[in-house]
Amino acid sequence: MTSIDRAGLAQFLRARREALQPADVGLPPGARRRAPGLRREEVAALAGMSTDYYSRLEQQRGPHPSDQMVAAIAQAMHLGLDERDHLFRLAGLNAPDRVGRDDHVSPGMMRIVDRLADTPAMVVNGAGETLRQTAMAVALLGDDSVLTGYRRSIVYRWFTDPQTRGRFPAEDHDHHAAAHTARLRAAVTRDGPRSRAAEIADALRRESAAFAELWDRHDVATSLADTEKRIVHPQLGLIEVFCQTLLDPDTAQILLVYTAVPGSDSHEKLAMLSAVSG
Repeated sequence: MTSIDRAGLAQFLRARREALQPADVGLPPGARRRAPGLRREEVAALAGMSTDYYSRLEQQRGPHPSDQMVAAIAQAMHLGLDERDHLFRLAGLNAPDRVGRDDHVSPGMMRIVDRLADTPAMVVNGAGETLRQTAMAVALLGDDSVLTGYRRSIVYRWFTDPQTRGRFPAEDHDHHAAAHTARLRAAVTRDGPRSRAAEIADALRRESAAFAELWDRHDVATSLADTEKRIVHPQLGLIEVFCQTLLDPDTAQILLVYTAVPGSDSHEKLAMLSAVSG
């Protein structure tokens, strides 16, 4: 960590905020604006922090921001990787490792997610950690943003948390266990022994005999697009969905979009998600 460049940080934040329009970050246009760009309170809300905290950064005062706060601002402003790294350095912080672990969703991927507000969709990394969810994905699968540590990874939760497995029919469990393990192995091979994926694999080998047995089979898979997934929703019951995927080759992050056959019972249940989750 180096000293913070308060003036440079304030100027960069202000310039990027004023260059953004509401539609750029998935917000409605709202009333006519007296000043260009987003309002400070809008950036603060998108980043999950108070308006006062964000405003003080633009005013060259306030506390030294943490890694988590800077990452949240970079994501809220849809910064590219070079811009994100620049923001970290202005804040006196080391830029995150782009290979071993990178939770920053690209601006292009963010724009797609922002336009899927009425659809269950989520972005995940190679370690199986959810980086962003639409409200409909939260309603379908639960809110992953509240999870911390290894529990952020669906692979870790699958082998250590019965409630996670309970969201899927018992007869599908063996398939999901094998698929999760094979995809995690592919991520470890791609990202290396110091990656987040490798860290989670090591933890699971210690904690789960079932995972260790599957891991020793050395099966490898990279796709998350199963032909069909069956999800047991706590209020709506069984929902059969198709999982379409979009891979960001620069980050190996994957956008998952869940759909159902129009006119089917599952399609009607997906349409009811917002009502039962409200």
